[in-house]
Amino acid sequence: MADPFRILTLNNISTRGLDRLPRERYEVASDIGRPDAVLVRSADMHKMELPESVRAVARAGAGTNNVPIAALSKRGIPVFNTPGANANAVKELVLAGILMAARNIGPAWLFARSLSGDDAAIDVAVEKGKKNFVGFELPGKTLGIIGLGAIGVAVANSAQALGMSVLGYDPQITVQRAWQLSASVQQALSLDDLFARCDIVTVHVPLNEHTKGVVSEARLKLMRKGGVILNFARGGTVDDAAVIAALDSGHLHGYVNDFPKNGLKDHPKVVTLPHLGASTNEAEENCAVMAADQLKDFLENGTIRNSVNFPESVLARLPGTMRLAIANSNVPNMVGQISTCLAADKVNIADLLNKSRGEYAYTLIDVDGSVQDSTVAKIRSIEGVLSARVV
Repeated sequence: MADPFRILTLNNISTRGLDRLPRERYEVASDIGRPDAVLVRSADMHKMELPESVRAVARAGAGTNNVPIAALSKRGIPVFNTPGANANAVKELVLAGILMAARNIGPAWLFARSLSGDDAAIDVAVEKGKKNFVGFELPGKTLGIIGLGAIGVAVANSAQALGMSVLGYDPQITVQRAWQLSASVQQALSLDDLFARCDIVTVHVPLNEHTKGVVSEARLKLMRKGGVILNFARGGTVDDAAVIAALDSGHLHGYVNDFPKNGLKDHPKVVTLPHLGASTNEAEENCAVMAADQLKDFLENGTIRNSVNFPESVLARLPGTMRLAIANSNVPNMVGQISTCLAADKVNIADLLNKSRGEYAYTLIDVDGSVQDSTVAKIRSIEGVLSARVV
């Protein structure tokens, strides 16, 4: 029997996920040496020195800001995430945030908790104070959604069920998400178009150079007076200072977010939560199961699903064959050079899949019979090959 795969865990991973890795084939621990792969949730990996033995990293969650993707890509190491596994949890919190902002629930709750005196005195104070928390209803209001991935689509469809009109913006929406999106959701022509037509805007994009500060001072000025901003994506996607200025001027009605900061947590028109987006038992289990399944399929079959740095690569295995899994730079004649190595050692190709994504590519090759270690070493020595292994 082959040696078991060794999995290093950097956080507590749901047992439902770990149970997907059978003990007879996998060793899983938080202090394991020479790991074949890493399972992580929130631990910061940027300063870690990952052993040469690592072949893959799986994040039990959607965001991968805590993973050094560029460095791992250069080593031919795919990074997996779990898009959609926590979508329902985040969607429910976004809907709660919309309702909290519309009805001023946060400030009203704080007011009610601050009341003192006997019940009669409290009744008097309530009647005098409740006028300060008059809100608005959702039917007829327009919700703008920046990013139509799994979460954005779920929010869009649910918001329509609450009677809202929905406007979405995502120039990179996938065919899969487009099929899931209600046909009644309108398309914004640009971000400026979205802000100008919406009462409420919610952000559902990863944080990168293109999305940093996507909710900006200029775009906030385009919004209708009394608007609401929600951010359950990443803190840097919203210019918090610009939002606070718009709240103080009375242009914005409220801001609900998942990223507490000193400038936000005490503001009377801000509800800031302690990063609760995916904090449900169900979401943590779903993410762990999905991450473990993807890692298992990669280690055992070379399959890549939901990688943030390498292309989707799925090839059905042929009986009686051995599989090579090769990550390489996306440059001309890589497949030709690999095929030449196999032919020189009289290895026949039974099936082949080659996919590319940006500057990287990935190749699965099923061969008749077996492949010698010396042949794999020749393939690894080809300029541009980042990693190669027999699966």
